[in-house]
Amino acid sequence: MRVFVTGASGFLGSYLVADLLAGGHEVAVLLRPDSASWRLGEAHGRLHVIPGALEHLEGLHGALGAFAPEAVVHMAWRGVAGSDRNSPVQAANVADTVGLVELAAQAGSKIFVGAGSQAEYGPYDRAIREDDLPRPTTLYGMAKLAAGSMAMRLCEERGLRAAWLRIFSTYGPKDADYWLIPSMIRNLRSGQHMALTACEQRWGFLHARDAAAAFRLAITQAAASGIFNVGSPEAPPLRETVTKLRDLVDPGATLGFGELAYRPDQVMILAADVSRMLALGWKPEVSLDEGLRETVNWHDTTKPS
Repeated sequence: MRVFVTGASGFLGSYLVADLLAGGHEVAVLLRPDSASWRLGEAHGRLHVIPGALEHLEGLHGALGAFAPEAVVHMAWRGVAGSDRNSPVQAANVADTVGLVELAAQAGSKIFVGAGSQAEYGPYDRAIREDDLPRPTTLYGMAKLAAGSMAMRLCEERGLRAAWLRIFSTYGPKDADYWLIPSMIRNLRSGQHMALTACEQRWGFLHARDAAAAFRLAITQAAASGIFNVGSPEAPPLRETVTKLRDLVDPGATLGFGELAYRPDQVMILAADVSRMLALGWKPEVSLDEGLRETVNWHDTTKPS
C-alpha cells in the first residue's frame, strides 16, 4: 500500500514507519524543513518526504495528490509534554486533524487512521473499554476526543474507513527524555537521586514496536473501523516496574518513593481492555523485562544527533 504518515519523526511515528517499510509498503512522510529526524535513521532514505506542516495544509495538496496515498495515518500532535497538556494550543490540533481528513479525501485516500489517547477517558478504577464514557480532565484529552469524533464523522461523510487508536502508555528506545522510564534511566546513570510518588498505581506499559504493529493492522485490516484501545493487557504495580528498571541501571540506587505528591487528577489504574485489537489478530510480542533491558541498553550505547 501507499501510506502517508504525519508525526513520522516522533517516537511512535518512527516505529510505524520502520514497520511499514519492513512490510513492503511505500511510505510518504510530512516533515518540517527544520525537523529533527534522527529517529528515522536509515529509513529516511527510503521515504518520500513531503516538506511542510499541518498548520499549512493548503500547501500540501499537490504533493499529496501526486503520491496518491491509499491510507493516511495521523500521529502528529502539538503539546504532548505534560507541561502542555492544558495549553490552548491543544485546540489547534483539532482543526489540523479535521483539515487532514479533508485533504486525505481530496487525494483519493480510502483509509484514515488517527492516534488518540487514553487521556480521552479520564480516570477509571479498572481496565478501560472502548464503550466507557469519556470524561477527560485535561485540554489534551478533550482535544483528542474532539479530534477523533470529528475525524470519524467526516470520514463517514467522505467515504473513508476510519480507525481511531487510543494509545495507553508506551515506551522503548528513542522515547522523549521527559517521560518516566527515560528520565529514570538518565537520572540513575548520572547518579542523581530519583524522587517518585508512592508508585501505588497499577500501570501498563506497551513497547513501541507492539504499538506500531497495532497501527499497521488498523491500516491493512478491512475490519478495523471505529475506536480501538492500544495498550498492554497487563498492568503490574508501578513500584514493581520502576524497581526492575532500577535493578537494570544501578541496583544499589535508592528510589525516593513517596517524595512526590500525586497530581489531583492522578490516574491510579491505567489498564486497557484490548479485546477489539486482539480480535484483529494483534498480540503484544515484547515482554516488559525484554523491553526494559533493550531500552536501558539503547541509552547506554546511543547518543542521538
